[in-house]
Amino acid sequence: MNDFAFYFIEGWKHIISADALDHQLFILALAVVYTFSDWKKVLILVTAFTIGHSLTLALSVMDVIRASSSWVEFLIPVTIVLTAVWNLFNGKPVKNVNANYFLALFFGLIHGLGFANSIRMMLASDQSLGMGLFGFNVGLEAGQVVVVFIILLIGKVLIDLVKVPQRIYIFVVSLAVGAFAARMAIERIPF
Repeated sequence: MNDFAFYFIEGWKHIISADALDHQLFILALAVVYTFSDWKKVLILVTAFTIGHSLTLALSVMDVIRASSSWVEFLIPVTIVLTAVWNLFNGKPVKNVNANYFLALFFGLIHGLGFANSIRMMLASDQSLGMGLFGFNVGLEAGQVVVVFIILLIGKVLIDLVKVPQRIYIFVVSLAVGAFAARMAIERIPF
């Protein structure tokens, strides 16, 4: 159980810490198009992201796949930009949420590679690889649930109480997130 707690905290920090801005921005870009009443859809969406993240993390730790960290660090903000641009043109949740789940899963695969190099050595030297990965992913998911709750709560306040039109809210947040992520991507161009 000690391994679980240690890795749970690592997973939690991977989302909650100040160093996790790219993951927080991605979750914001995913969640901004939903309202508080859509919380179940959003939780399923971030769980799809976690599944993709977990898969590449596990494959990387087991040394099945490896990717250039400079390319992965570049592609992570690109996924944020693509999600924000999708929001700008769509402006509302997709009727076919399966497309959103697939994109979250696919982008999770890329994001999982970003942390894989950091945690590979830690998990590879641990004798309880399965418990470590499980703890990390549960901590990651718990952190994402907190971030999603905060995003949906802020959206509810702005849309329902302050009366900001939802389309304006989605547009402004997506534009800001996309611009910030584009700057991150430009700074990380690997060539």
